[in-house]
Amino acid sequence: MQKDYKKWHEKKTKIHNEKKRPFFHEREVWFSSFGENIGFEQDGSGENYLRPVLILRKFNNEVVWVLPLTRTEKTGKYYFRISLVTDGEKIDDHVSVVILTQLRLIDAKRLQYKVGDISEEEFSKIKEALVALLK
Repeated sequence: MQKDYKKWHEKKTKIHNEKKRPFFHEREVWFSSFGENIGFEQDGSGENYLRPVLILRKFNNEVVWVLPLTRTEKTGKYYFRISLVTDGEKIDDHVSVVILTQLRLIDAKRLQYKVGDISEEEFSKIKEALVALLK
C-alpha cells in the first residue's frame, strides 16, 4: 500500500506551529496524532492520523512516553489487554490492547483528546511487563 507522506507532513507542520499542549497525566488514554509512519511502526488513521495511546511517563509538560493501543485482540509478552474507564465506568465491550514494543517519546502537542483512564493496578502490571521485556 502506498502511503501519502505529503499529506501527513502538512498536518504535522500545523500541529507543530499552532497546537497548544494539553494538560495530561500518567495512566490516561488519549487519541494522539501519530502520523503516517514507516513499515511496521504504528500509524494513525483518519484525517488527523489519530491512534489511541496510553500515557506511560510524563517527563514534563512538553514530552511524554506513550504506548499505542490496538483494537485487535493480541496475546503474548509484547501485548497487554487493558480495561478502559470513562467517566468512572469500565467499558467492557471494547477491546484495547497495549503494544509494549512500540514505546515512543512524543511531544505533548500530538495529544488531541482524552478518552479515559486505566486502573493503577493495570498500570503497574504494564510497567512490570515492559521491564520484563527489556531484560
